[in-house]
Amino acid sequence: MNILVFDIETVPDIESGKKLYELEGLEAEDAAELMFTHRRQETDGKSEFLRHYLQKIVAISVVLKTHDSLKVWTLGDEDADEAEIIRRFFEGIERYTPTLVSWNGSGFDLPVLHYRSLLHGVVAQRYWESGEDDNSFKWNNYLSRFHSRHTDLMDVLSGYMPMAKAPLDQIATILGFPGKMGMSGDKVWDCYRNGEIASIRNYCETDVLNTYLVYLRYQLIRGRLVESQYQSECELVKSTLTEEGKPHLLEFLNAWQS
Repeated sequence: MNILVFDIETVPDIESGKKLYELEGLEAEDAAELMFTHRRQETDGKSEFLRHYLQKIVAISVVLKTHDSLKVWTLGDEDADEAEIIRRFFEGIERYTPTLVSWNGSGFDLPVLHYRSLLHGVVAQRYWESGEDDNSFKWNNYLSRFHSRHTDLMDVLSGYMPMAKAPLDQIATILGFPGKMGMSGDKVWDCYRNGEIASIRNYCETDVLNTYLVYLRYQLIRGRLVESQYQSECELVKSTLTEEGKPHLLEFLNAWQS
């Protein structure tokens, strides 16, 4: 079975915001601030987090586990535009038909991907399959909340109860994994404005690694892995990070082992 763990990072979609709120002519930062202000007004000051359809994807990081390999990377290069990043994500689903694994993917990542695919016209036939052409997808597809072809760990572990949901970094930390390591999603917009795309991509990769490690633990409590297999899979992650040799991955590894 192929497993594709994924995580996205987003910034305000300035172009769409200008269209919706008549902000043409404003600089990006000023337009974004007015978008945040509008959102605060919508929520009576409770949140400035923009709606899903006003989120622009700037990074998608994945861990791909196949029967003979493990790989972690960020789709496209630093200059890739949003449409290319999204196409690469869905091309991976077309190629591998993996089990998708996420943390809050049902609540955030996938809805954002849906709206952005709609905007860019990205075709993803395998992903949207629900049994019309492939009967095996009728009872287990990517779209149904309760099907395992997409496993949203936050949903599953909380029993689908909103009051029981938890942040990834805290669960990862409790389990002895590195967690956020000084970076967080609310810093992505500032990094993006400063041209620090590499930092965003590196952060996204550590987030997806945390998700994969929690997934391995989940497979252990499900009985899908016995203790020796679980330890073996963790060792594979460690050796993979060592072989990659990238500073942010080695930092993740050192934080995990300390």
